[in-house]
Amino acid sequence: MTTVSKPAPNKTQLFRERVWEQLRKVAWPDSRNHWDFSSFIPDFEGSDLCADRVRALPAYQQSSLLFITPDNSTEALRWRAIEDGKRFLMSTCGIVRGIVLLDPHLVPAEDRRYAATLDGIERFAQPVSLDDIRRGPQIGLLVTGGSAVNLQGVRFGKGHGYFDIEWALLSEIGAVSVESEVVDVVHDCQIVDEILEPEDHDVIVDWIITPTMTHRVPGVERPLGRVRWELLEGSPKLKSPVFAELRNLSLNGIRTLTD
Repeated sequence: MTTVSKPAPNKTQLFRERVWEQLRKVAWPDSRNHWDFSSFIPDFEGSDLCADRVRALPAYQQSSLLFITPDNSTEALRWRAIEDGKRFLMSTCGIVRGIVLLDPHLVPAEDRRYAATLDGIERFAQPVSLDDIRRGPQIGLLVTGGSAVNLQGVRFGKGHGYFDIEWALLSEIGAVSVESEVVDVVHDCQIVDEILEPEDHDVIVDWIITPTMTHRVPGVERPLGRVRWELLEGSPKLKSPVFAELRNLSLNGIRTLTD
């Protein structure tokens, strides 16, 4: 556990960098981004143990559909999910091309390990629309990586807000509910011993999973999210097709939280 002084609102980046300094001792570099933790969530020593801990959760075992983020730290879980026959949704990096679905039954046994990588998912997963997701089963468990989290379930990502947006999109179309559970997969050094005040759009997690710990966050009452268009104004994220589709669903009489 890393102890840092509580950051001022305008010093969040300094806060992240203090955690990243500790993370660098146990993280694996990325072939594209090397050690630039502002560009990716790294894999780390013991992520395979994290995957096994996630698999032991009742929500994992009971869910017919998962959502797993495209973080390096969740690759081991994606592999195990494929081995377990679990279908999962994943956003493309930066949500640039929307969301894809990987069906393990369409992956040859000899390609399962490769299919869990970001390059492999490009080959084996299929693009899905928000309307496809809306018509499918509810997502019982969502798993994300992160930069830092405290034991009250307040997490920080890279600073781009992707998981908060993903939760909002899935909330808008009814693909998640207040019963859906959220897991943050991190290394022990990414847990901070501080009281942190979340923003209104921050997603509080139900579970914190590390190589050595499965922590159930007490008393989580997480509301459904909604896309905050005012915060996205002028953002390149709006170029993602999912936002145009969300607006079209609303215009065509499909009820969303934006209505």
